[in-house]
Amino acid sequence: MTEWSETNTALQTFAALREEPNWLTEKRFAFVDKWSELPVPTIEKVNFHRWALTDLEIDATYGEEFVNAQQYQYAQGDNGKIVQYGKETMLEQLPQELIEQGVIFTDLFTAVTEYPELVEPYFMTKAVKPEENNLTGYHAAYLNSGIFLYVPKNVEVKVPLEAIFIQNSHVKEALNKHVLIVADTNSSVSYVEKFETEGTLSNSANIVVEVITKPGARVKFSAVDYLGENTAAYINRRGYLEKDSSIEWAIGVMNNGNVICDFDSDLYGDGSNSLIKAVAVSTGRQIQGLDTRVTNYGKHSVGHILQHGVILDRSTLTFNGIGHIIKGAKGADAQQESRVLMLSESARGDANPILLIDENEVTAGHAASVGRVDEEEMFYLLSRGIPKEEAERLVIRGFLGTVIAAIPVKEIREGLIDVIDKKLRNDR
Repeated sequence: MTEWSETNTALQTFAALREEPNWLTEKRFAFVDKWSELPVPTIEKVNFHRWALTDLEIDATYGEEFVNAQQYQYAQGDNGKIVQYGKETMLEQLPQELIEQGVIFTDLFTAVTEYPELVEPYFMTKAVKPEENNLTGYHAAYLNSGIFLYVPKNVEVKVPLEAIFIQNSHVKEALNKHVLIVADTNSSVSYVEKFETEGTLSNSANIVVEVITKPGARVKFSAVDYLGENTAAYINRRGYLEKDSSIEWAIGVMNNGNVICDFDSDLYGDGSNSLIKAVAVSTGRQIQGLDTRVTNYGKHSVGHILQHGVILDRSTLTFNGIGHIIKGAKGADAQQESRVLMLSESARGDANPILLIDENEVTAGHAASVGRVDEEEMFYLLSRGIPKEEAERLVIRGFLGTVIAAIPVKEIREGLIDVIDKKLRNDR
């Protein structure tokens, strides 16, 4: 039996054990044979083609580390929360009031079985499509975990919903996570997710997030990514926005391994609005590349990008900001700002603004810079008796503050600050 046929059999077993509906299994196997033939995604100025981003092991047998994880005391609180360890769901809760209003916040494999009419129309059909590139095709074939969030029409979720995803790198197993969020007409929700790694084995991570906003819907999306140094990751977060809807993104890219990110918003609806705030810290010898794009299809749609990054040691950080106004999107507004702060002469930073304008009567602009810590700021702090390392941390926090302040959950916000401090301390 060949390696490929063994992989096929293992995938078939995985799908059967989770009682997948036929439509999902058929979508998997439609890409098993052809994902590797699809084009590689384009991330300008980032050489990632030799990274191990497509592990085929997706269903390892867990050992003692999983038993220990079951004993964790996950603070429950009053909000909705999901905790997943590897591919397994450890905690799932939702306030009764939201359940009665029809809100669904659950494991993806539960959702495809119990709510197929809500999942199938949106799963990799609008925001992210499997045929886009070899990594989205691989994801469609080999996804092994995820969650689904649905907010019904006219429902306002007033308390942030949280998802905590822990990569189990005590075993050889790819983290192929899919997050699908559907905000129905005139609904609103705030959602926060955090990724982290336990264990030291080398694994790949392939994370796809789809956010669908129906007319008038409003989503605030926050994320903190803190994957391990032995994890090579592809992270694709995409918004599909209909008329007068909005998504506010606040993303902290704090990983310790090599990562490429696709953060995109497609403004299909007239009057739709997307603001993407992303911050990143690169340390050691790691490479992080962020491709952040907003495409204006709708009239009077507004897409803004704000990216701030810090690089230390021999690391590399690349920001590609792309604003594209499509023909017919009159009155559209596309703005972007990318700034990189360098704290090492050996580091490499790039900020690449791109504007593609195919329509008249629009507004567009960009700003980009790569530079060092302001000497006057440092002099002021040092003159007040603050040690140099602490002064640098204060400058960095201020530089990244716009995203930190946008995260709605205090514990996650404070956690992001802790993660930033850890990365800075570990690389002194």
